[in-house]
Amino acid sequence: MNVAAIDSLRILPVSAEYGLSLIFYYVLAALLFFIPTALISAELSTGWPETGAMYVWVREAFGTKVSFMITWVQWISNIAWFPTMMSFIAATISYCIDPHLVNNKPYMITLIFCLFWGITFLNFFGIKTASIFSSLSVILGTLVPMGFIISLGVLWMILGKPQNINFSWHALLPDIRNADNMALLTVLLYSLVGIELSAAHAGEVKNPQRNYPKAILWSVLIILGSLIFSSLAIALVVPQSELNIIAGLLQAFETFFNAFHLRGLMPLLALLITMGALGGLNSWILGPSKNLLIACDDGCLPKQLGKKNKHHVPIFLLLLQGVIFSLLTALFLLMPTIGSGFILLTNIASILALLGYIAMFASALRLRYKHPTVLRSFTTPGGKLGLWIVCSLGSLSSLFTMGLGFLPPSQIPVGNPLYYQLIIGFGLILGCFFPLFLYRAHERSPWKKI
Repeated sequence: MNVAAIDSLRILPVSAEYGLSLIFYYVLAALLFFIPTALISAELSTGWPETGAMYVWVREAFGTKVSFMITWVQWISNIAWFPTMMSFIAATISYCIDPHLVNNKPYMITLIFCLFWGITFLNFFGIKTASIFSSLSVILGTLVPMGFIISLGVLWMILGKPQNINFSWHALLPDIRNADNMALLTVLLYSLVGIELSAAHAGEVKNPQRNYPKAILWSVLIILGSLIFSSLAIALVVPQSELNIIAGLLQAFETFFNAFHLRGLMPLLALLITMGALGGLNSWILGPSKNLLIACDDGCLPKQLGKKNKHHVPIFLLLLQGVIFSLLTALFLLMPTIGSGFILLTNIASILALLGYIAMFASALRLRYKHPTVLRSFTTPGGKLGLWIVCSLGSLSSLFTMGLGFLPPSQIPVGNPLYYQLIIGFGLILGCFFPLFLYRAHERSPWKKI
């Protein structure tokens, strides 16, 4: 479940920008964020197993108002992430038609709109219909292409073909003299979020205190291994100066296929990748809206907004999600390139999502003292000291990478740096303060009791 929730082809071209040093960054992100998130979410989910996950945990620790704000921020971060995933899907389709279409903004945005709204309307028919599609697509469209590109990369090296990676100890360590070189770390850290989804099942594991950490260890090894080696396979054959952060995966496959006379597989591979990306997106379309649905039931939002159709789907929330998505996608028109828009929205999504994880770490500490007698099938190793260490590592790493998110990456042109930073700042302010405005307005509304 962890592999299905976290592994993604979308992030591979971005991490490939770092070359061999991506190993250092991923290992660091795992130690400081990925593993702490897994341990804390397991403790919280086994203590408070109700539907709602982070919303319930923060509500129990800090009250409904803070919980609603964090849930809204998480919801908005997902919407800000949707255009980046849709651009990856559209680029995959476009690359097989004509690689130049990847940089054609009107064409890409039109395709993005059509695909996203199609998936949204699919979810109107309920979770059963959507989940069948997601299950098939994750295996065929994510794990198969990852394994394939790793195998091609290994074969490329065995045959002694030209390489664009410098395999040395010096190349393994990043150049941190210029902070801009580390700006993409925010994106890499964001690629590891989602392990709390499976943590809800930690209590169902036999002897969770012993076996859940083992499951986490294997999850970390499989996820990091697949992400690292797939990214290295891209960096191996595509020079950094030519790497497209949206279509980089297809660039690498094209190089491999041309060299090994497998060009005929390109359409099939593009179909699988598109299927996998759509399945991954489909998994996240409805999930975050369900947490807002709980907020509606708690009186944080008008109950009419949480109205469900006969398939128990909150259609108004999905429609609102689609409208906000459409507005955010229009930001692509304001950025110098599709790639710069991709990085901009990914950073906004990353920073907003990390705010939620900081709240989760804080909730774990507060609940350990506020409700010490609540039975938890799994507790973070090391007692209270261990909990403080794990939560501090997760919070500090999140804060650090949030700061890096404001820096324009040196590897990708984003236009005017000040303009780039102002858009990110405005996105964060809107994401954080708008839910408080909604909450207060609803509190004073004469329609609250209706």
